[in-house]
Amino acid sequence: MNMHVPAPSPERRPIAVRLATPRGFCAGVDRAIQIVERAIKKYGAPVYVRHEIVHNRHVVERLKSMGAIFVKELDDCPADRPVVFSAHGVPKSVPANAQARQLLFLDATCPLVSKVHVEAERHHDAGRHIILIGHAGRPKVIGTMGQLPPGAISLIETEADAESFERPGDAPLAYATQTTLSVDDTAGILKVLKRRFPELPDPHKEDICYATTNRQDAVKVLGEGCELVLVVGSKNSSNSARLVEVAMRAGARDARLVDDASQVDWSWFDGVQTVGVTAGASAPEPLIAALVDAIAERFDATVTEDGGARETVTFKLPRLLTT
Repeated sequence: MNMHVPAPSPERRPIAVRLATPRGFCAGVDRAIQIVERAIKKYGAPVYVRHEIVHNRHVVERLKSMGAIFVKELDDCPADRPVVFSAHGVPKSVPANAQARQLLFLDATCPLVSKVHVEAERHHDAGRHIILIGHAGRPKVIGTMGQLPPGAISLIETEADAESFERPGDAPLAYATQTTLSVDDTAGILKVLKRRFPELPDPHKEDICYATTNRQDAVKVLGEGCELVLVVGSKNSSNSARLVEVAMRAGARDARLVDDASQVDWSWFDGVQTVGVTAGASAPEPLIAALVDAIAERFDATVTEDGGARETVTFKLPRLLTT
């Protein structure tokens, strides 16, 4: 991480800055951004992108400057330009529509989201009714529910939903989760469901997004030892917002979500001796570096990096972009 930390000054009080590991981009986000960048390079501008490729304003603005045009629906895309589907996944109707219009399309859906889609189809083919634990209106939830016919999936958002859920007839049950929810996020809901429907399987760790789990584990450690935790990420990023909640539950006196350093209210630092810094899975590293630099401009900062999970996961790009 390339950061310029000014020389100590007697006017600036000391502060410890702890950087979470891991933080920022995950493999799915990195792959999605590369798909847009390479599509622009291969096919020229403009390249259309259905919905935000990832939930980060800075990433979206940079790709716009390169020639990406972000649209709400395929109807907004001309027939003669490529279109990229976002990392969050899309209902089956979207690629079907693209094929019917003979569009050149590239699917940037995170492979871990695609895995949930495949599992949902497998359960449906086996005659099971699927309980999806997630948040209504989130792109990942819309994409997953759109893999199957209406009524095949029931969305459960809260423990109260789990208590009131009624099994459709005598259908066997299966469940899936929104990939940006961790085991901790779903534990209460699963406890209710398991009590009511003991035949439901226990959660498998491999079904949980590794990046969500790793970033939440890292921010728990920050929350235990920092008075203030700053999370770099956009407000519409659910995994970033959740890091704020996790930090507070872990013991931080205060935790804040900021798009970048310009959104910091420096009064938050009153009485703070140790500040933790992390970022959601769609926030680029330069934003984190700029935030640390801004702290170091105002305080005599000692910056350390926490030990944590080292991520080596990578995902292949679509063949169209590698040939």
